[in-house]
Amino acid sequence: MTARRPLLARLGPWLWAIAGVAAAAGIMGLSYQSLTTPSAQVAMPRAVETTKPQRVVSLDFCADQFVLQLADRDQIAALSIQSRAEHAYWRAKAVGLPQVRSSAEAVLARSPDLVVRTYGGGPEAGAFLTKAGVAVLQLGEGEDFEAVRHNLRLVARALGHADRGEAAIRNFDQALAMAHRTGAPVTALYVTPGGVQAGRDTSLGKMMAAAGLTPFDQVHTGWSALPLERLARSAPSLMISGFMSPGALALYPWSSARHPLISNHMARQPSLALSGAVSACPGSFMANGVLDMAKAGDPLRKAAL
Repeated sequence: MTARRPLLARLGPWLWAIAGVAAAAGIMGLSYQSLTTPSAQVAMPRAVETTKPQRVVSLDFCADQFVLQLADRDQIAALSIQSRAEHAYWRAKAVGLPQVRSSAEAVLARSPDLVVRTYGGGPEAGAFLTKAGVAVLQLGEGEDFEAVRHNLRLVARALGHADRGEAAIRNFDQALAMAHRTGAPVTALYVTPGGVQAGRDTSLGKMMAAAGLTPFDQVHTGWSALPLERLARSAPSLMISGFMSPGALALYPWSSARHPLISNHMARQPSLALSGAVSACPGSFMANGVLDMAKAGDPLRKAAL
């Protein structure tokens, strides 16, 4: 399995405009040399550092979530400019902390002793920060649950809080166990304002599977166009929407998400408005989204008995 870009980064024009993360996704024109390779290629994280970093800078909102969850507040020198965005799960913790744009000058002005990133800063700057003497922790970009565990452990050890990482992993696994469902299958369709659906191999597809749901469209994988022709003939048991506020839909006047078939199914079928904060990036909060989906499917399973 090869490492993939995080969900928001990969959806391109469909979701970048909704989440507003384009500014954080790579205007720096630099990249950072990683201390580790992506999780898909690494069996175990690197050894725990002997010194605890005191000036940590996070360069994108996906990395922000791990830093905010695991670091001491006084360890954080700056977070990304998206750290308080609506789609950032730990945005409340980010209030009052400095933010930094992903430019070389801005980052170095913070005198970081550790930079944490997923995609922030762009792909070509490893040599620059290496020459500047800055350590960089590159998080793996896999979107499955094992990648979440890997990144929790990796960041916690780099921050000098290995015990927090292990505790977070235990809580994550316990929440997933609570969400596990068996019984009658429940088909679900995840819809975004840009008119795309989540296939079974996406992070949303894996969240649905963990909640005992089955993608309505079993043919397409990845992120693909909404199956309007099939929706004209039948409906999923459960409609799940993400980032589907009226304002978000207004940004896509020609999107198939505005088709009457979608609005009719949303009105007539059981539906769940899934918070973007639990799905925008892979993190332990994904388990909360899994539990929400599992609960939404429970009445449908009972009705099928």
